[in-house]
Amino acid sequence: MKVALVTGASSGIGRCVALALAKAGYAVVLAGRRAQQLEEAAREGGARCLAVPTDVTEESSVASLFARVTAEFGRLDLLFNNAGVGAPPTPLEDLPTASWRAVLDTNITGAFLCTQAAFRVMKAQQPRGGRIINNGSISATTPRPHIAAYTASKHAVTGLTKSTALEGRSYDIACGQIDIGNVATDLAAHIVSGTLQADLTLKSEPTFDAAHVADAVLYMAGLPLNANVLFMTVMATKMPYVGRG
Repeated sequence: MKVALVTGASSGIGRCVALALAKAGYAVVLAGRRAQQLEEAAREGGARCLAVPTDVTEESSVASLFARVTAEFGRLDLLFNNAGVGAPPTPLEDLPTASWRAVLDTNITGAFLCTQAAFRVMKAQQPRGGRIINNGSISATTPRPHIAAYTASKHAVTGLTKSTALEGRSYDIACGQIDIGNVATDLAAHIVSGTLQADLTLKSEPTFDAAHVADAVLYMAGLPLNANVLFMTVMATKMPYVGRG
C-alpha cells in the first residue's frame, strides 16, 4: 500500500485529490488548518484516511505532521504540496506587506518546509524514494493584474519544483508540478461572475471540474520513479490564456 500526504486537503482541489487517491487504494494523510472539514473529508475517504490539522507555515507544525505520517504508516510515497492562499486583488503599489508575507509564507515557505521534511523521510525509507507534486498555477508563468503576491509565490514554486527535481535524482525522488487554470471551486466563483483581465476590464471566464485535476495528479503519481511529468498544465479550454485570449 502506498502512502500519500495532501496539504490544503480540507476543501477544493486538495480534498478532491485526497479522495481520489483514497479511492485508488492509497493510504492518505489529509493536512490543513480546518480540523472539522479535514475530519469530514477523511471520513468520506474511508478507513485508510487520516486527518492531521497542520499549519504549513510553522516549522514545528510541519515536523509534527511528518512525525505522525511515519508513526502511522512507516513511509511516504507521495506528497502533494497543494496548500495555498491568495490576497484580495490589489494594485501592486497598495499591497500591504502583511498580505504579501501571508501569501508567500503559505504558498512557497509552506511548500518548502513540506518538501524538506518529505526529502528526509524518502531518503531514509526502504525502498528509498518517492514523488512530490507541487500545485503551481497558470500564474506561475502568466499573471493576472493585481495579484502580485500570488504571482510571485507561484513563480517561486516553479523554482522549487526544478530544484527538487534536480536534487531528488540522487535519492530516487521525482518532483513535478501541475499548473491549473480556472478549476471550479468555491474560491473560484469570481471567475464566472467576472474576473480582471489584462486590460483591467471584467470578464466572465469558463471553468472545469476539479475531478479532472485529480485524474491528472493520479496519472503523475502512478508513474514509476524513473519517469516524471515535470510540468503539466490543466485548464479550461476556452479561458483567455493562450496567445492573446
